[in-house]
Amino acid sequence: MNNKPKYSFFKNGIYALEGFIHAFKNETSFKIEIFLTPLVLALIYLLPISSYSALVLTVTLILVLIVELLNSAVENVVDMVTKEFHPLAKAAKDIGATAVLFALLLHLFVWLFVIVKELS
Repeated sequence: MNNKPKYSFFKNGIYALEGFIHAFKNETSFKIEIFLTPLVLALIYLLPISSYSALVLTVTLILVLIVELLNSAVENVVDMVTKEFHPLAKAAKDIGATAVLFALLLHLFVWLFVIVKELS
């Protein structure tokens, strides 16, 4: 692929910001997750839990956002390639959704573990 622009730290930062803005404007799931993130972070750091547990909860929360962004990227590429139904296009989108589900389940499992281990 030869359409790669010359590397620029500043421009790459702008591209990342543009990607964030696009995802926030166009991806409902990402928008919901972004709105919930400060609330969940506040809860994490207000609870009487160890710093290690708070860190792990924070990392798994950010992981959910990362996987959601990757899923959105896959969905955008699939939509660019074909507007018609194709089993492989459906599979790609479904697999991306499964990755998001697994990230969410991981985050919930860690919450459960922390609650049982530290708050009981």
